[in-house]
Amino acid sequence: MRSLSPGARVEAALGTLLLRSTRARLYARLIDGVDGVDVTTYPVLSGLARTGPTSASRLAGAIGLDRSATTRYATRLEEAGLLRRTVDPNDARATQLELTATGRAAIAKMRRTLSAAFDELLDSWPTARAERFATGLEQFTEQLRNPTRLDG
Repeated sequence: MRSLSPGARVEAALGTLLLRSTRARLYARLIDGVDGVDVTTYPVLSGLARTGPTSASRLAGAIGLDRSATTRYATRLEEAGLLRRTVDPNDARATQLELTATGRAAIAKMRRTLSAAFDELLDSWPTARAERFATGLEQFTEQLRNPTRLDG
């Protein structure tokens, strides 16, 4: 039997990583002790941290949720003081979402938690192997950002 290609191995590993159950376990660890964030609102808060101030529609597209769910979760995060709605500088009729100082602090805490969790996982690896993995993953994701790489 022929072994799987690197591409097939990456596909299988990413498939597992992207499973809702895998994400939910990871999110549960991240949000522990962070007031106002749960497994459903985390993607909205995290996505907003990565996109910067934006409309609910654009954020929904970026994080893969529908606009109504994004708006609903944003309202919950707003009520918790983690984000606010402001007038869109490009369209006074529209609003955009942006993180508050409390929201930025929550994101920083969750990113530290995630980094520590990954460090724990990688601690059992030889240092050089962990470094190669991190470098390879950075290169892989950078290539994914370049649409011509996937368009063939």
